[in-house]
Amino acid sequence: MRYRATFIAGFAVGFIAGSRAGRERYDQIVKYSKQVAELPAVQKATSTVTAKATELGKTAAAKAPDLAKSAAATVSEQVPKMAATAKKASDRLPFGGKSDSADLADGQVSSPVDNGQASVNGARYTTDGS
Repeated sequence: MRYRATFIAGFAVGFIAGSRAGRERYDQIVKYSKQVAELPAVQKATSTVTAKATELGKTAAAKAPDLAKSAAATVSEQVPKMAATAKKASDRLPFGGKSDSADLADGQVSSPVDNGQASVNGARYTTDGS
């Protein structure tokens, strides 16, 4: 039912937007739409849908904290497992996933290509100032 209503609404919007019949046809469509909206059956269906949506919204709001807690618990259990898996995978990467030399004193990380010397914008430098 939801898909049918969405299709009909989309069709109506598309027809109005794409209509080449002009303002008269647009006014006619608006007039018929208002007449349909005023029908007692449509009014009843609208109020029923609104009431059901409100009820479902309240139910969802009541369940949300419990679901969030269980999701947080699941995530806190899974993250250490994923970290261990990532660590194992990094050991299989080229260069062992680790730097061949320790981090330099100023926080620069060297790579095997730099032969242990850090570089800035492609220019190698040493920490002793030379």
